[in-house]
Amino acid sequence: MTQLRIACVQLRSGVEVAPNIEATSALIREAAGKGAQLVATPEMTNLLDIRPGMARPKIVAEADDQTLAALRALAAELGIWLLIGSLAVTLEGEDRLANRSFLIASDGSIRARYDKIHMFDVEVGDGQSYRESRSYRPGERAVLAETEFGTLGMTICYDVRFPHLYRRLAQAGADILTIPAAFTRVTGQAHWHVLVRARAIETGSFVIAPAQGGRHEDGRETFGHSLIVSPWGDVLAEKADDAPGVILADLDLDAVAKARGRIPSLGNDQMIKFEN
Repeated sequence: MTQLRIACVQLRSGVEVAPNIEATSALIREAAGKGAQLVATPEMTNLLDIRPGMARPKIVAEADDQTLAALRALAAELGIWLLIGSLAVTLEGEDRLANRSFLIASDGSIRARYDKIHMFDVEVGDGQSYRESRSYRPGERAVLAETEFGTLGMTICYDVRFPHLYRRLAQAGADILTIPAAFTRVTGQAHWHVLVRARAIETGSFVIAPAQGGRHEDGRETFGHSLIVSPWGDVLAEKADDAPGVILADLDLDAVAKARGRIPSLGNDQMIKFEN
């Protein structure tokens, strides 16, 4: 398959799981109705609540997660591939959680899982303090997922600031990179577009970046502006605001080889030596 219609679902996830499932499912159906073969949702699709102690009682193990079960069934019903950008899930024998992305095949099976590697421990000047490592255990491995339309390299949000991860994924065979996100409004306004486009340009890969957007029930503000970017760095589609909705783009997967042929930087690594 060299032609692929994809969609990004932009969400404004709230503090209760059931309404989030309903809102997400409606937008996935909209995307599938417009011909999307692969649909991607943002980071924290199931729940977004940064208030201390409020989210944890609603987070369960992967096997018991209502969002995962509902969206697997929906993917099978619609016959689409679905990237669930991430869900918060508990880990057996662990105090901390996983921030886990799932790739669901068109039969509803889980084809790949990726746990976010880089933890968002920052002070960005928006009145909030973010210490993701207090609640989440970092992932330990990069993940490539083989599909009928190509190879996906899976990442999540803050990973986008670590270009070596994307380079290694592309060098290992990724044609498409996924960056589901819940960027803050402050950091998104400053850096979102340039970071997403840079990861596409420097790897010669398509980038799919579905985002959370707007003022959430817990008071957090996220940037929105979901993006689909070509291997040459062109923005193929953008949700040009922070409202929930769907964007679509038709990908010509032959563009990956063309971009990498024009700028073969993935094969030009050199050992750097520092002089004292």
